[in-house]
Amino acid sequence: MRVTIAGAGAVGRSIAAELLENGHEVLLIDIDPKAIKIDSVPRAEWLLADACEISSLDEAGLGNCHVMIAASGDDKVNLVVSLLAKTEYGVPRVVARTNHPKNEWLFNESWGVDVAVSTPRLLSALVEEAVSVGDLVRLMTFRQGQANLVELTLPEDAPVVGQRAGSVPWPPDSALVAILREGRVLVPSDDDPLEAGDELLFVASQEVEQDLAHLLAPH
Repeated sequence: MRVTIAGAGAVGRSIAAELLENGHEVLLIDIDPKAIKIDSVPRAEWLLADACEISSLDEAGLGNCHVMIAASGDDKVNLVVSLLAKTEYGVPRVVARTNHPKNEWLFNESWGVDVAVSTPRLLSALVEEAVSVGDLVRLMTFRQGQANLVELTLPEDAPVVGQRAGSVPWPPDSALVAILREGRVLVPSDDDPLEAGDELLFVASQEVEQDLAHLLAPH
């Protein structure tokens, strides 16, 4: 894929390096000359420009881009970049970084955002995940809050322990998408048994999160 990243700070450069390792083409854009550190990610393309300007995005060839990542440290910039990418260029996938929790409500499809990644929320979620077993932790929100990525570490005395994934009556609008077990990532099949200590990853609507938590909680 061709990926454009607006914001060439530490976050943007780290994302770029990871994507390049996975075989994607990456263009980094930043308005600050000090951020143009070509030696840090030499395989990326670089553009010194204002990503909030149509002329800059034209120069970046955004019409040929598969993914736009708005990764600057300024929420206003990330919103404008997301909106332009989606409405002016029809970029199929727009991912935006949210820096301040008070602005999270803005990062939705009205502003062209397909996936919003909140740094403070993600950090707090990871802390919660590290100290809690049996609590449902929301990791990420997709598509204007219509679905969330949530995680739960299965307690030993949960009633579903030992059951096969396909036999559990999961709530509607929820899907078990991965099981993390002993350092391995398992794509669950209906025949896979659930084990105590499994980290279960679900995509679920917010309305059924409590039902999901109740189903997996110790009784």
